[in-house]
Amino acid sequence: MFVRTASERDLPEASRLIGESLHAAYDAFYGVDMVDTIARALYSREALKAAMSRPLSEFLVADDGEAIAGVAFAASPDDNDRVVDVLGLYVRPALQGHGIGGMLLQELEESFFETERIRLEVGARNLRALGFLESEGYERRGQRREERLHATLVTLDKSLV
Repeated sequence: MFVRTASERDLPEASRLIGESLHAAYDAFYGVDMVDTIARALYSREALKAAMSRPLSEFLVADDGEAIAGVAFAASPDDNDRVVDVLGLYVRPALQGHGIGGMLLQELEESFFETERIRLEVGARNLRALGFLESEGYERRGQRREERLHATLVTLDKSLV
């Protein structure tokens, strides 16, 4: 398994992988229809292409030479290179727990070598993701209510200095 910068040709498979991962994590809480709506709105090929072309961003895939096993993307908000937001970190459900998420996070952290902090949000009900992120050195910094999703999102971050 190796981590590389994604290209446009990866977007269809990346979009499918993200949808699969979202369904595995959230169907029980929000229902299949809501998760489908989220996946289409936020992670369509077009949305991923836009994420890929953002300034001060990185879009990565974990690849075994035959298929994509994970996707991660991050960007600096508002041209602020001191903080990076992880906008997505997804591993194919059947491959979770094999170090792929850690590889992707490490590569994101190293890609933004001048950044002081890296942060992200995850659904409060996604205990597996929260446990994984905390094991990677991320600390909970707060939470907010996302009314469109009827969900609570936990904010985590990690110092890179």
